[in-house]
Amino acid sequence: MKLINDDCLIAMKKMDSNSVDSIVTDPPAGIGFMGKDWDKNKGGRDQWIAWLSEIMTEALRVLKPGGHALVWSLPRTSHWTGFALENAGFEVRDCVYHLFGTGFPKSLDISKAIDAMHGAEREVVGINEHWNRKNRSYQTNANIFSQDRLHGQSENLITAPATEDAQKWSGWGTALKPAVEQWWLVRKPLSEKTIANNVLKWGTGGLNIDECRVPTDDDTTRVQTNDTPKFNEKYNYFGNPLGFQNAGHELGRFPANLTHDGSDEVVSLFPHTKSGKHQTVEDINRNNWSVDFNKGLSKRIYNGVALQESEGSASRFFYCAKASKSDRNEGCEDLEEKQYSCDGRNKEIENAFQRNKSVSNNHHPTVKSTKLMRYFCKLITPPKGIILDPFMGSGSTGKAAVIEGFDFIGIELDAEYFEIAKRRIESQVTKSKNQVELLV
Repeated sequence: MKLINDDCLIAMKKMDSNSVDSIVTDPPAGIGFMGKDWDKNKGGRDQWIAWLSEIMTEALRVLKPGGHALVWSLPRTSHWTGFALENAGFEVRDCVYHLFGTGFPKSLDISKAIDAMHGAEREVVGINEHWNRKNRSYQTNANIFSQDRLHGQSENLITAPATEDAQKWSGWGTALKPAVEQWWLVRKPLSEKTIANNVLKWGTGGLNIDECRVPTDDDTTRVQTNDTPKFNEKYNYFGNPLGFQNAGHELGRFPANLTHDGSDEVVSLFPHTKSGKHQTVEDINRNNWSVDFNKGLSKRIYNGVALQESEGSASRFFYCAKASKSDRNEGCEDLEEKQYSCDGRNKEIENAFQRNKSVSNNHHPTVKSTKLMRYFCKLITPPKGIILDPFMGSGSTGKAAVIEGFDFIGIELDAEYFEIAKRRIESQVTKSKNQVELLV
């Protein structure tokens, strides 16, 4: 494993062509997130796309033919990332969408903005009862509206519009709550004529389907019934006779292009569903066939029994990556705590109720779940393969690579983030049963 504190373009130019097996990376989005310089748009859409295109062109060179990459993006600028990847020469294979419940709405209250523009003071008429369930006792306090208690809590007050214009636009905002991020699944063009030949030559070109199936207790066996679309009353579209049994897979459901974090907020978005109420074949008399020679078709006679019914949130059909609370800070315990969320200030947000004490030893603002990175690494990387992350950030991909037994090359420009990534990966190397040599 090798960690590099440098500009990724410079570092990759020193690497051999066709030397890594996959790329899993989380590049900037070009939106100036939290005012960070590394996320600026480089002067505009075209300049940003040109910047990422140059980097991903170099990444394409070091990736083996047929090798896949999973590249993170935000919905607002995901098309920029897609253009850059195509300009670099990658083939777009799919997009994986990850749903999460931790997003914080960054919406301007238009009514309040109008009153502020007019210099009008809004009357405090209440407080949002959901703002902090842990401090619900404060809400019944007779002094709840006292200025000392409300210091730093203006966003939680319920105020009435002070002007006629503000009243017209009460309840209007400017943005939705972020709850989804996109990962571009792309591939370097094959060097051989077929996938089979490419896999045999380079070890790249495929996806590790079985290792990434979604575990389930449901019986996924499916049987053709009278409800199944068919050519006629006896046969379905695939030419299978009614009663034909499509066996489920013992490892679980086929991986989809949707994942989620398992939070209550996300699970509640999925409908409650039932499955398994089909007729299946338990005792098939394989010799019991009747043939209609006029139609040239055959029919199977079978005894049908009901599958066990399963029900629950439809979220169970998709991969769930619940992040551990200790995941962020593991290995960084002796680093100085700093602010990592909200408006990017490097000090704790002033808050009388300590609702937003968003400080952490690992103060990188966009830490990815190691469990999700493990899933992505397994999906596109051959056994013992080398994973490249040109935008290593806080090192979640590197941690995942160690756990899954992959080799890893991580590049990070920011010295402070590099130290965080190094600490987290070193901690995982220490715990790993695999023989891992870490070069920095």
